[in-house]
Parts: sequence; C-alpha cells; structure tokens
Amino acid sequence: MERVIVGLSGGVDSSVAAYLLKKNGYEVIGIFMKNWHDSSITISDNCPWIDDRNDAMIVAEKLGIPFHTLDFSKEYKTKIVDYMHSEYKRGRTPNPDILCNKEIKFDLFLKAALNLNAEYIATGHYCKKEEIKIDGNLIYRLLIGKDKIKDQSYFLSQLNQFQLSKIKFPIGDLKKSEVRQIARKINLINAEKKDSQGLCFIGKVKLPEFLKKKLNPIRGKVIKVDKSAEIFNNLKNKKKLEELVKEYNYSNCKGKVIGEHNGAHFYTIGQRKGINIGGFIKPLYVIFTDTLKNIIYVGEGENHPGLYRKGLKVIKSDIHWIREDLKIKFNQNLKVESRIRHRQKLQKSTLYMKENELIVIFNDPQKAIASGQFIAWYVNNELIGSGKIF
Repeated sequence: MERVIVGLSGGVDSSVAAYLLKKNGYEVIGIFMKNWHDSSITISDNCPWIDDRNDAMIVAEKLGIPFHTLDFSKEYKTKIVDYMHSEYKRGRTPNPDILCNKEIKFDLFLKAALNLNAEYIATGHYCKKEEIKIDGNLIYRLLIGKDKIKDQSYFLSQLNQFQLSKIKFPIGDLKKSEVRQIARKINLINAEKKDSQGLCFIGKVKLPEFLKKKLNPIRGKVIKVDKSAEIFNNLKNKKKLEELVKEYNYSNCKGKVIGEHNGAHFYTIGQRKGINIGGFIKPLYVIFTDTLKNIIYVGEGENHPGLYRKGLKVIKSDIHWIREDLKIKFNQNLKVESRIRHRQKLQKSTLYMKENELIVIFNDPQKAIASGQFIAWYVNNELIGSGKIF
C-alpha cells in the first residue's frame, strides 16, 4: 500500500482530497502545517490557524487517519515574510503564495513527507497532473483543473519536474460544487466552510499593519497625472520590443500634487483603496510608486493609460521552465497564453527570448503589470513556465 501524506489545511478541499485517497486504497496521513502565530495582523474570523488546525484534526479523526502538526514558522518568516518586506521596500509587488508553494509546501513539507517514507504528498489544489513519455523520458504536465473558475495552477507555476513527480491532486477532476457535495455526503465538519483568503497559511491580513512590522510610515506626495500627459503619447507608436516593455518615466512628468500618503512602499500598481483622497469624478488608482523619492503617482479612472502596458520582461535568472523540453533558446519566440494574477483569464501573448531576458508581448494591453509579480505561460491549458516580472 502506497503512503500519501496530505497537507490538511482545515478546509474542505484538502479534506475531500484525503477522503478520496483513502477510498482509493492509499495509506493516508494528515499533516497540518503551522507557519504563523502572530494574531495582531490578522483579520478575525478569516483563517485563524488554531481553528483551522482543530478542523483538520476533527476531519482526520472522522476519516480514521493519523494526524500530526509540523511547525515551519521559522522557515516561513525567513523565506516568505522577510521576502515580502524586502520586495515592498523596493516598490515591488510580491506574490507570497507562489513562493510559499515553492519553498514551504513543495519543498520543506515534501522533504518531511519523504523522510516519513511517503511515496507522494497530496494537496487540495484545483489543477491536474499528467504523465507522458518523450524519447523514453517521463515528463510531468501541470494542467488547468476541471473547475476553470477555481483553477489554482498559477500558484504552482514555480514547481519543477521532481516536485510534480511526487504530488497528487485528487480533486483536480472535480468542480468546487462537487467537492462540497462529497463533503456533505460523508458529513465533514467543514463541508460549508468558506474558502480561505489572504496570505498562504496566514489568512486575510491587515497589509499595512503587516508591513509596518518592518517598514516605517513616511509622509510623501501624491501626484495626479492626467491621462493626456505627454509621456503616454510618446509610447503610442512604439513597436520595438524593448520599447514596448518600458515603464513610463514619471520623474519629469508635469503632474499635480493633490495630497499626501504614509509611505510609497505601502502601495502597489493598480491599487484603489487606501489612497484616501476625494473630490474627483472617478476613483483614483496608483499607476506608479517611486520608493526612492517616496512619491506615488495616481490616475483618475480605471481606463487611465498609466494603468496599461503592452509587454513586460523577465530577467534570465528569474525564468523558470516546468517543461524544460519546451524551453525556447536565444532569438526564438513562442506563442502562448499568459496570466499575471490568479483567476485572470488567459491572455494571448508571445514570448521572445533575448540574450539576458525574456520579453513577453500581449495581444491586448494588460492592466496593472507590476514588478515582483509572477507571469505564468500556458500552451493548450498546460502551464509550461513562469517568471518574476522585472
């Protein structure tokens, strides 16, 4: 009997995953990962870890499987929390969930499972894995799940072939409604539990309070840039790849100071809430942050040209291929579909491999591209690679 260790989060998805594995004849062990215990920054009733662990424990007892807790809080702080603070300080927008999966769930947790003589680990992610053979070599494919709305492949875009070889996604062929139906049928305590939101393993947090643990508030200017500003006209007719991926240069822009903020590092591109300046017909959006000069630039309305870009780039060291056999070489290009955030519809785009960077050009301009985010690219619903946006 093959041993599978399931990451029981306390939610319905991982619980049903454990049930299905046991039903299919696997020896199942449930493990809850404790990674955070600072309740001062969490919003109450949104994924408190103690309640989650209790739910996971009750589910394990209901299913008749062993249950244990692993504490990765020290590693989580070093690999995820410190990384977030560092990225925000530089004016970048990190994605902790992608890094958490890469560094915690499918690295530390996987290693712990293998040390317990498990053949596989399993999670409640909505995605699928397939095996194919190419020239005699076994290749693992990461595919979009049956539930296109819940698909979580984007969060797994930094996984490698070895990690995929050791993972099972038991609910990848189910829709969320079907998962809940199974949970109700077997009377799981969390059958109606709301999906967790917010940071991986932490839950929904008060982001300013979270960032203030390391970053100090500093008063600075808020500058409003009109949609007719010359910098937007200058890039309208650009066609060279390098020009299409350039950020707008706001340093010499003739904007208007309309107020103050508490620190440019607390804001991200595309942010609407938290600007706290009224008196305009349309909502204000952050279109750029200058953390060196402590200035945030804003534009009025969601169609402001400063919110949109046609392309982006990923430096060579930040390019990751799940499918190394599909990797493009210098001066090659590849038509793909891409997304820069979870649940974004896949966007038609083209990858261009240059000497020191990968350039991605979208068929349609994309809203709120921010450095530090991850872009994932797909071919025929298979996630084949990803990279951190420069």
